[in-house]
Amino acid sequence: MGERPAAKKTKSTKTNKSPVEKSVEKSMGKPAEKPAAAKAESRTALVRRARRINRELAEVYSYAHPELDFENPFQLLVATVLSAQTTDLRVNQTTPALFAAYPTPEDMAAADPETLEQLIRPTGFFRAKAKSLIGLSAALRDRFGGEVPGRLEDLVTLPGVGRKTANVVLGNAFGVPGVTVDTHFGRLVRRWKWTDAEDPEKVEADVCALFPKSEWTMLSHRVIFHGRRVCHSRKPACGACPIAPLCPSYGEGETDPEKAKKLLKYEMGGRPGQRLKPPADYPGLPASPLGAE
Repeated sequence: MGERPAAKKTKSTKTNKSPVEKSVEKSMGKPAEKPAAAKAESRTALVRRARRINRELAEVYSYAHPELDFENPFQLLVATVLSAQTTDLRVNQTTPALFAAYPTPEDMAAADPETLEQLIRPTGFFRAKAKSLIGLSAALRDRFGGEVPGRLEDLVTLPGVGRKTANVVLGNAFGVPGVTVDTHFGRLVRRWKWTDAEDPEKVEADVCALFPKSEWTMLSHRVIFHGRRVCHSRKPACGACPIAPLCPSYGEGETDPEKAKKLLKYEMGGRPGQRLKPPADYPGLPASPLGAE
């Protein structure tokens, strides 16, 4: 595998460039050569390569975070259910009015279905989602004292909540490590040959086995960030990818550095992110409210 020489950062070197600019510049050097057909990778080599990718992504996305706006576990649970088949941006633009109208599970459980449907209409599949939100809110009210439970086995009993949603809530609202297998995560880990599985639970198990439990939640954020910004589904920006030398699928996308740079999204491409209220260390611009794009 053609691995570019490791460029160690010297602590004495100071620049005024943002972390995003540094990571893009690092990726815009000499394009990595596509590795020749490699021998079968040993388990030990796979673990080492996977963990090195994680370390590289941790440098590039030191500010990685959940891209849904939320202030408490209930808001995160609702936002995650709404995020199915739509963007986090559209959810973040929709939830301010939703949570103003229904701030608690008790409020949402008693919601008029048609009124709720209209509030969440921008996220798509609004009738099914409204049914799930009313059902899970009623379950929280009736079975969990109006509180979101902090155990996976309880969360997955709620209407509209599967393992992916449960792991998002556990990892980001309760600090319980978990791997979140969304479409971006599954696509990237298959490209990196961490797994060849398609079933999300099998993907989760395969990836969890490569990393210590303490890394699972942040690993999920970093991989998803990379999938949304650089390693796109149709045309990955291979020539602007900071982990190109570690990727067995290098060359599936645009390898020319200048052309690849134009494919970068969100803060990597100088455009707003998905959150209306991003964390303080986020180096990009906040998203615009609904109707102000």
